[in-house]
Amino acid sequence: MMLPSDVHNIEDAIKIVKERNLSHIKIGLFDIDGILRGKYISQKKFLSALENGLGFCDVVVGWDCNDQIYDNAKITGWHTAYPDAPVRIIPESCRSIPLEDNTLLFLCEFLPPFDEVCPRGIFKRVLHKANQLGFKVYGALEYEFFLFNETPESVREKNYQNLVPITPGYFGYSGLRSSVWSDLYHEILNFFEQMNIPIEGLHTETGPGVLEAALYVDEGTHIVDKAALFKTFMKVLAQKNQMMACFMAKWSANWPGQSGHIHLSLIKDEQAAFYDKNKPDTLSDTMKHFVAGQQKLMPEVLAMIAPTLNSYRRLIPGFWAPTHATWGIENRTCALRVIKGSPKSQRVEYRIAAADANPYLAVAAALGSGLYGIEHKMDLVPKIEGNSYTQDHPSHYQLPPTLWDATQKFKKSTAARNLFGDQFVDHFAISREWEVREFNKSITDWELNRYFEII
Repeated sequence: MMLPSDVHNIEDAIKIVKERNLSHIKIGLFDIDGILRGKYISQKKFLSALENGLGFCDVVVGWDCNDQIYDNAKITGWHTAYPDAPVRIIPESCRSIPLEDNTLLFLCEFLPPFDEVCPRGIFKRVLHKANQLGFKVYGALEYEFFLFNETPESVREKNYQNLVPITPGYFGYSGLRSSVWSDLYHEILNFFEQMNIPIEGLHTETGPGVLEAALYVDEGTHIVDKAALFKTFMKVLAQKNQMMACFMAKWSANWPGQSGHIHLSLIKDEQAAFYDKNKPDTLSDTMKHFVAGQQKLMPEVLAMIAPTLNSYRRLIPGFWAPTHATWGIENRTCALRVIKGSPKSQRVEYRIAAADANPYLAVAAALGSGLYGIEHKMDLVPKIEGNSYTQDHPSHYQLPPTLWDATQKFKKSTAARNLFGDQFVDHFAISREWEVREFNKSITDWELNRYFEII
């Protein structure tokens, strides 16, 4: 029987669907917030769409994560009457969905002109730049997420207060907890193995009910497809078990935030582009330029890395999330951690990224800024030694403290417009400004507790 991993083109996709005699197939695409929007379609419609494409309501690029329509978007809106946007099915994205018998999932992506605001399209734009420069891109993401003994109904009934994590207290790298919860661990590992999203490492992190999953390294679009699908289906698997998985950057002021660290390396002419045994610390000139570009542009592209208001609750000193664009070797207090090793393993870890980021956009920003450094042969400043949190740093390396500030810097960035295009920069900035304005309409529990009686 044909496996999903055997599907590489339209002919293969047709063959596997007919071989499984599927009445319906699931398709989906990721929106600007990294949310999978999709549906089941009949076999007849699917086979036609493989050859001819299909339409997907363009509202999915014109509304927020709460399905509320942006009031300031240009590419779509009430002024366009929300027509269907052209999309294509990606044959090589084929996957079986565990717990859904032999149902298949195929990812889609927007076609022109909507590719200019499509997260996968933005990543492919940056990937194309890497290929033009002669590089193959390898990478992987690692995600921290909290698991709760809650349901979508119970968290709303509790107004998101007094939630119950699956385990209490601090207990990072716990051999005890992973053994007690071995059934769940093995279910997670097997589930994602079946989805062709293999997990390299899975362990408890610091905090109640928090796990960290490190995905296996892969190449090109597989890096981001797997990361986006992992986030989605980890939530699915949790809810199938009467739990909830939370990928907020910081769900509680009492516990550390949740990272979504990005590991990247480049290959050129079948050789590791980041490794040079004859250079200090084995950092090649290419790697120095790459890290310099990441450091230089981090404040300008932070909105793509930290895309929610909650993202900035995590960026505080002492909680493993730097507030300045710093770099060091094997230094986890820095925003960029160079990991020395063999030609195969030497890489840079973009530690500022959190679990709430859209992986397509976050990796596009991390990769694009590094390529910008290579193109412009940027010089790398001296590395940080020791605790970066307690040291003074140049003001131009300070990261924007809020989503609004990050968005304004992003809008003005010539480098961002060069890397991602004017259409995307303007549309993404509009979406982030909307997010801030939506928050500003709200009355928070903090305000009620502080002012209700006293003021």
